[in-house]
Amino acid sequence: MIEMVLNSSYLNRQPTTGTNTRVRDVSPTSGMCPICIRECPFLCEIGLSAFRGREVLYPSPEQFGRSTAASLKDYGLDWSHFNILAKLRGAEGIEPNSDVALFPNVSIESKLGGIPLKLPVINGAFGSTAVAKDNWDGLAVGAALSGIVLVIGENVCGMDPDAQFTDDKVTRSADMEYRFKKFRELWDGKYGGIAVQTNVEDQRLGVDVYSISKLEADIIERKWGQGAKAIGGEVRIPTLERALTLKKRGYIVIPDPEDPSVQDAFKAGVFKSFERHSRVGMPTQRDFTEDVEWLRDQGAKKVSIKTGAYRPADVAWTMKVASEAKVDYVTFDGAGGGTGMSPVPMMNEMGTPTVYLEAQVLKCAQILKRKGRYVPDISMAGGFINETQIFKCMAMGNFGDGPIVKAITMARAPLTAVMKTSYFSELAKEGRLPREFAERFSSDPRKFFIMSPKLEKEYGERFKDIPWGGIGLYTYLTDRLGTGLRQLMAGCRKWKLSLIGRDDLTSLSEEARRITGILRPDELEIDVIEQILG
Repeated sequence: MIEMVLNSSYLNRQPTTGTNTRVRDVSPTSGMCPICIRECPFLCEIGLSAFRGREVLYPSPEQFGRSTAASLKDYGLDWSHFNILAKLRGAEGIEPNSDVALFPNVSIESKLGGIPLKLPVINGAFGSTAVAKDNWDGLAVGAALSGIVLVIGENVCGMDPDAQFTDDKVTRSADMEYRFKKFRELWDGKYGGIAVQTNVEDQRLGVDVYSISKLEADIIERKWGQGAKAIGGEVRIPTLERALTLKKRGYIVIPDPEDPSVQDAFKAGVFKSFERHSRVGMPTQRDFTEDVEWLRDQGAKKVSIKTGAYRPADVAWTMKVASEAKVDYVTFDGAGGGTGMSPVPMMNEMGTPTVYLEAQVLKCAQILKRKGRYVPDISMAGGFINETQIFKCMAMGNFGDGPIVKAITMARAPLTAVMKTSYFSELAKEGRLPREFAERFSSDPRKFFIMSPKLEKEYGERFKDIPWGGIGLYTYLTDRLGTGLRQLMAGCRKWKLSLIGRDDLTSLSEEARRITGILRPDELEIDVIEQILG
């Protein structure tokens, strides 16, 4: 067993909630200072909770709408516990010719549920939170340019203040319409697409039917949870009027905005925002199978499931139901992944970490294959930020008969790319760029975005329609991740994404080997060594 750095020192001080302790050398059991004094000026988790109660379950309320959050915990096993095995001779998927087998010629295209992708990434989901809406232009255009799937997250129609309803069913949502429109402006219509995620509230409001019939959505994603939390989605509501509206639309709003004492407390400034919660789904096999058939009857071309880091029995049940219903793909989201507003203790302490989760999913897929049953395509999520993680995750899912994991779902990293580049572009416009950045990359966005010349040449007059955040996301996904993935694959002498497999990986710890079955370096190719030298 590897040593797991899982002590509780972070429990009483977390940047997620803006808390700290008086001393750094805290108790490894409780996270408290070894001597707690009355005159302490710091607010630890205990202290802040004594003032603000349930607010401290969540990331700092002051940052809601402008931030994302994730787990602080080291789960003891992650993608760094594997290395990629380079190969010296030959080439697969291309002519073994040094003038042909160049890394730019590596194909990183994939297909998820039959949907072609220029690179194996799903972007999202980005739902009703302000951080998603405020950065939507960059997210949508960057995803469209990159040729990937973009997921519109839950509760968009229900949270749209201007949404129109007839008999409690949505008939128009300007916010949802804009999200589709922005993606399709520069979408080539071939690679990727736009998916609509629907939870319990969305289904009650008829978001699926509206999206299919009025907006011609091709992909509907049923949401059963996510890696950051196992309960319904939450957002903060800054006004009493919005809180009342959302309660009337059927949402759970805490505290009750219709309670006169709550209204008085809000107006007095005792608290500054309400919590809006979504209900927890209660899926059953029969209901879901019928639901998938119904969605296809409504015109959905692709149906998928988004689920979280639940216990192994639920992973197996999800795979069984997905197989019976023949969904096009399933996204499994490992513990610790980020979101706009998840309970911090839940992000840190609940759910199965990504590597462990994938091992469970792959075991289920192998059983289904053995029994001759349908196996849906898989996308894994949970803390992915670079090409090495993408390679390892996808390679781990190919046992030699083709990849099971066809894509990686990312949310926090793409959002960070959009937020950072949008902000720096604003600073450039205002003449307030950090001096070191300006001296290194210039103060002109057309110069400090390395992909600007390529996009300007390709899109001509339409280049002005591409937001800087969209260029930032395109650069991050296509130039950084895409190029990096091609280089790694060429190093393994694999020129097609479907060819990378478990034989391209080695475990660096006994825990990694035990969980995944991937051999350590000292165990690899022992017989082959004997044959070569014999």
